[in-house]
Amino acid sequence: MAAPSAAAATATAPGIGGGGGGGGFEPWLAARLEALGLDRAVYGAYIAGLLREEEGDEERLEALRGVLAACLEEDLLNDVCREVVEKWSESQIVDAKEKKEDEIQAIASMMEKQAKIVVKPKEISQEDKQRKAALLAQYANVTDEEDGDDEQDGSVGTAVNIGSEKSLFRNTNVEDVLNARKLERELLRDEFQKKKEQDKLQREKDKLAKQERKEKEKKRTQKGERKR
Repeated sequence: MAAPSAAAATATAPGIGGGGGGGGFEPWLAARLEALGLDRAVYGAYIAGLLREEEGDEERLEALRGVLAACLEEDLLNDVCREVVEKWSESQIVDAKEKKEDEIQAIASMMEKQAKIVVKPKEISQEDKQRKAALLAQYANVTDEEDGDDEQDGSVGTAVNIGSEKSLFRNTNVEDVLNARKLERELLRDEFQKKKEQDKLQREKDKLAKQERKEKEKKRTQKGERKR
């Protein structure tokens, strides 16, 4: 990477330069260059690009020495270069953690939206509703007729006929009642499935929120250690 020139730095970056290099690194580098009496417009973007280009810390140190050797005293050169590389590495760690936290937050937001989606139960047609209502009404009528028939007097022949008709009707009615109960069980099963899906989404959301809190706490701890 060629040495920087004022014209090149002005063309490639306003102030210290373009994106990348860490949220707090470039402002720090700009202030550090000014403290050393160096033009941040000339060196800032160039050094930031150089640090991104090299793959290892040793390569970065060597490249920085080549850039700053003509500007700094020998006893200061190594300390400044190492300080810049260390600050760069720290900023990359912070950036990676912030990116991960952003991803976790994005996933948590998505899960929260999904949890709010109401899982629709199985649709009941109007015909099913009418049939169920008719069955229940029919069952109630049969019960009333049974109570009334116990008090009625009649000939033996009439009683036999009524008993036969009632028995046939009762058998049919039992089947209808069973069908109605089956329909109710299906509705309950649909409600259970809906609740199950909602609980699953909520558990995923809670898990992600817990992970996010751990990451934030870890970040705060590391920042506190660096301040000490």
